[in-house]
Amino acid sequence: MKLETLHSAIDFLVHRLFRIEYMDAHYVPSTGGCLIATNHLSRLDIPILFVTPGRDYVTALAADKYRKWLLFRWMLDTAGVVWIDRANADFGAVRATVAQLNKGIALGIAPEGTRSQGVLIEGKAGIALIAEKAGVPIIPVGIAGSEVGVAKMLRLQRAKITVRYGPPFTLPVIDRSDRAGWLKNSTDEIMCRIAALLPPQYWGFYAGHPRLKELLSGD
Repeated sequence: MKLETLHSAIDFLVHRLFRIEYMDAHYVPSTGGCLIATNHLSRLDIPILFVTPGRDYVTALAADKYRKWLLFRWMLDTAGVVWIDRANADFGAVRATVAQLNKGIALGIAPEGTRSQGVLIEGKAGIALIAEKAGVPIIPVGIAGSEVGVAKMLRLQRAKITVRYGPPFTLPVIDRSDRAGWLKNSTDEIMCRIAALLPPQYWGFYAGHPRLKELLSGD
């Protein structure tokens, strides 16, 4: 199956099975490398972002455990995912991700590193390192409703899923004298920008964070 065929098939399915609303997708550039930083509620998140309006496709990082499932591996390989070993420090995946971004790919990544239990959990620093090495903009995305998508579909109901994009931003130049502090502050910036796009019940770990309050107040 060609990439274009897979894109058309997934676009058809997600819009027939769910009531999806893409908000402010114009923030995603139509061309050029960029990181799509999203919260992660469900396995539905990858196909939902894959068919982001205005972009040919958005690929993603995918845990290599899915390689053992032939159908998933075939679909994800067709979608051009970068496989990553989440159990270990996978520097090869970081290099492959940066290489893809430098080729002009839009790549989705969940800073939380795994699916959450419905609310944001603390983000990991990997996305900040990738953004710094690739020098590409980050577009935050808040997805709400996908956590109940499959359950409702099995009851023949169409879940309402909202995908809200925020303005692109870049991280400050890395502070070599305080690398750990730069990573922490950069990760918090990314996660708070995601949280600002979500209803309060999803804020989780970042509820009450000073940076989230600034973003919500327009500062």
